[in-house]
Parts: sequence; structure tokens; C-alpha cells
Amino acid sequence: MPKIAFLFPGQGAQRVGMAQQLVESLPAAKDLFDRANQILGYDLAAICFGGPAEALDSTVHSQPALFVASLAALAQLRATSPEVVNSCAAAAGLSLGEYSALVFAGSLDFESGLRLVQERGRAMQAASDASPSGMVGILGLEQSQVEALCREAAGGELLQVANLLCPGNIAVSGTKEACRRAAEMAPSMGAMKAVPLAVAGAFHTPIMQPAVDRLAGALAHVDIRSPRIPVISNVDGLAHSDPDEIRAMLVRQVVSPVMWEASMRSLLKQGFDCFYEVGPGRVLRGLMKRIDRAAACHGVLD
Repeated sequence: MPKIAFLFPGQGAQRVGMAQQLVESLPAAKDLFDRANQILGYDLAAICFGGPAEALDSTVHSQPALFVASLAALAQLRATSPEVVNSCAAAAGLSLGEYSALVFAGSLDFESGLRLVQERGRAMQAASDASPSGMVGILGLEQSQVEALCREAAGGELLQVANLLCPGNIAVSGTKEACRRAAEMAPSMGAMKAVPLAVAGAFHTPIMQPAVDRLAGALAHVDIRSPRIPVISNVDGLAHSDPDEIRAMLVRQVVSPVMWEASMRSLLKQGFDCFYEVGPGRVLRGLMKRIDRAAACHGVLD
């Protein structure tokens, strides 16, 4: 029997029209969006299904949108393959996706998770507005080479590794000018490509520190339970069962590098060999294939 883990996507996987067919055909998915509209105080479904892309891509909208769309994809999987859902023995989510994973694992309820994600998006957008910054994906270099690139391109400004996604795919975060220099210099240091990412700011660095107090305050008032299955943390690639530890990890996640490759290798080492990307896009399947080509990867909401 395969050992199944669910993976939930993070910011960047959103696209206009995501989950629309699900909402039109699956009452459970429609109910999630209807509840989200009431909780958020605006029509999330309208932004998800009709855009414009600029509105959906804004951090304040994309984070709640991906959270709800991923849980709608989970509802579809429950309807079509309940045996897969019942057999799932671990979960992980890329940055924002960790909140979806915690809801699936019973650590957070839907409303609490959505309110947290809404506050997280607002806080991260505010921190980005206060300090013009960004992220760049560096393809084709090892971690030590990317760290050398950061030292070379920083020019006295902040620039550091932010996402360790898979071999040869590492994102850096920093000030706008430092990111620009990194993108320009990367090819000369051996990178195949440097891709500026469509995000509001330097996520997973100290530039996001102003968001920490806001998120910590919101988390302090939320009931978090021990997850019924392990949920791998982005911060250290380990599962945490104590609610206070989970709170602390979610706060640290905002200013700490995302250890996605380490998280996936942790699951692989535990014998997980069948993965479902529960949410929009194909990013996580692509990363897994770079980490372990033999692992089976399935999509739920392409």
C-alpha cells in the first residue's frame, strides 16, 4: 500500500478562474466560498473567478483565495476519492499552504484559519509597502553558490536565501535594488535563469518583521489543537504537535527561510511515496519530481 501525504500550495499558485468549476458542480466547495465571503466581508469568489489578475495577485487577496481554493480541492477529493483522504498520514504546505494543511489535520477550524490568513496577508502587505522589496527565483545553482551571489549582489542592503525549494531552485529575498542586482549577476555566476517573482515584498526575511507582532497577536487568540496527523513545518522540516510550538513556528515562518526540500526529504525518509498536490497549479509536483523522481505525484485542482 502506498504511504500518502498531502501537499498544499502557497502564494504564486493562484490564477483567475481557479476552483470555479468546482463551485459550480460541488455544493461543499460552494459552501466554503459562501462562508469565506461572510467571514472576509467581501466577495472572494468574484475575485477568484473574475479577477482582474492584479486584484487576485495582491497579497491581501491571494492568501485567502489560495487557502479557500485549496480546501475546495480537498472537498472534491473527499467526494471523489474518500479512501485517499482517509489514508493520508501526513501533510505539508508551502508557506501559506501550511495553514491549509493545519485545517486538514484538525489543528485549526476553517473560520479561524481563514481569519489568520487574512490577517497574515494584510500584515505582510503592510510590511512590504513600508519597505520596497521583492524576491527572485535562482535556477541552476546550489545553495552555497546562491549564498555567494547574495553576498556579491547585496551591496550593503539585505539579500538572503528565502525558499529552499528543490535542487537547483532557490528563491532569494531582499530590497528592490539588491534583487535587481541579483537577477542581473546570476547568469554570470552560472545560473541558468533568474526570475523576479510576482510577490509584494521580501517574504521570509527580517523585512517582514513588522508583520510578526500582528500575526503573533492574532495567533494568541486562536484555538489551536494538536493535529491528528503530522504536519511538517516550513521552518525546520519537522512535525510539531504542541499547540504553542505550532503558534511559534507560524510566527517564525514569516521571517525564516522556507525549508521545502528538507520537509519533502523528511517525508520521503519516513517512507511516504505517494503525494497529492491539493490546490491550484502544478508547482509542488514539479518540485517533488526534482527531489525524488520515483515519488508518485497527483494533482487535484490543475
